[in-house]
Amino acid sequence: MPMVQPEAYKALSALDKYISTSGIGKLQREMIKIRASQINGCAYCVNHHTRDARMLGETEKRINLICVWREVQNVFNDEEQLLLAITEEVTLIHQHGLSDVLYEKAITTFGEEKTAQIIMAIITINAWNRIGVSLNMPPEL
Repeated sequence: MPMVQPEAYKALSALDKYISTSGIGKLQREMIKIRASQINGCAYCVNHHTRDARMLGETEKRINLICVWREVQNVFNDEEQLLLAITEEVTLIHQHGLSDVLYEKAITTFGEEKTAQIIMAIITINAWNRIGVSLNMPPEL
């Protein structure tokens, strides 16, 4: 992809770079990337972002439980649960999109600017996932 469409790849990378300067914490960004990648079935990205989360100090237990975050108690705090819920609704946009209730909760919790940054982070990883899945990219071993 980078060799065939270098300008498009550069533009998506620039969006990723912008997200890294936003108000979203590093571990929060990785949680978003992991959950969206799980939903989209992008093995390359799941592997990459779980590794990055570990390097940032995330525990194996929490990484393993991201895919079932609704079923576990006292593992993810309220903000993390909200991030994961937003990630699921935006990633699964074909079902019903981001609900008004969840959007209003995000605005109340994070504020308008950070909520917009969170949505952009989710959109960005979804774009990367579509590249990874379309090209059948295997995880790095």
